[in-house]
Amino acid sequence: MPVIRNPTPQPDPAPSPVTGPSALVALATSGDLTQFGVHLQDLPPGSQSSILHWHEAEDELIYVLAGTPTLTEGETQTLLNPGDCATFKAGVAVGHSFANHSAEPVRLLVVGTRARQDRVTYPGIEVILTLDRAAGSHGWTNAAGDRVGDPYA
Repeated sequence: MPVIRNPTPQPDPAPSPVTGPSALVALATSGDLTQFGVHLQDLPPGSQSSILHWHEAEDELIYVLAGTPTLTEGETQTLLNPGDCATFKAGVAVGHSFANHSAEPVRLLVVGTRARQDRVTYPGIEVILTLDRAAGSHGWTNAAGDRVGDPYA
């Protein structure tokens, strides 16, 4: 059983111009777990966790460890505090994302299932990410199925 002592999220060496800088440590991957993912994610002021999205085959749970992120879920925005938790059921077609609009850092514990295959829909930009973990592949398309570039780039 691997023990991960005092994990420190590492800054993304190439932050997305869309979401801004963040830092991440993949706890489940560090412990060789394959059935679910667990991350610590730090969001500095002005950054966000992801582009608004939802998963067809994966559940997600986000627990706020520090700071006051704003959860966007569909058209609704909710200010969260440490100790608050948000859950997102697979297949529910409502996009979600977290943003740090405050002056203090935000730290999130992110937990999600790892389906062998998943489609992630980004409703605000009409892009779909298709994941096939068994084949080790992924691809970005528009709603018509045409290949498009990574929207985070």
